[in-house]
Amino acid sequence: MFVTFKMVFTYVVLGTLAGVFGIPYAVVTGDVDGLYRHVMWILRTGIRVGGIRVEASGQQNVPADVSCIFLANHVSNLDPPALLPALPGRSSVLLKKSLMRIPFLGTAMRMARFVPVERGHSREAAKSSVASAIAALNSGLHILVFAEGTRSKNGRLAPFKRGTFYMAMDTGAPIVPVVISGTERMMRKHSAAITPGVARIQFLPPVDPAKYTTRDELMQAVRASMIAALPEEMRPL
Repeated sequence: MFVTFKMVFTYVVLGTLAGVFGIPYAVVTGDVDGLYRHVMWILRTGIRVGGIRVEASGQQNVPADVSCIFLANHVSNLDPPALLPALPGRSSVLLKKSLMRIPFLGTAMRMARFVPVERGHSREAAKSSVASAIAALNSGLHILVFAEGTRSKNGRLAPFKRGTFYMAMDTGAPIVPVVISGTERMMRKHSAAITPGVARIQFLPPVDPAKYTTRDELMQAVRASMIAALPEEMRPL
């Protein structure tokens, strides 16, 4: 648990400093990009303090100068801080609405156009989240979505939520599948303990939604790509 304490302490101290100084600066200057870069540095620092080494591959698969939907599997609470700094440019994120209530962090995420999602709520709330994500894409941002909507219970790929594929069909944005492995052993679901190790992130070739006539066909193509790239023990049974 000492590793967890070090990592949390790092995020609290650096995040508070970023909130106290970075948010007012971003408001006055309108430079949200600078605040975003600083937050990415904080995420990378916390990961290093936790004894986690991130190995990313396949960055050449990410289309240049195009807003993309990065669609990743989700096996640990370590996934977001390991993955976000590895994404090119600036990305919005679909995330739990409750995280927006965290002091300083919530304000920074709203400024960065992160998109809150209300789990288990109405269809209208889901449509609103998708509409906000589409607006972020159309503004030139990338967007990160965890395909299953929540962490896998056993490390294996779970069924996908469908909102991402509505988004892709509506905007034409390419989906870049992302496979994360290693974090499922470093911080397991329902545990706060962190075990140092290697987090592996693989960017797969983009999937063009224009090549598919329905969102289900698009979803199956993306899912098949991710399953093929996952280690055997992380593939769905």
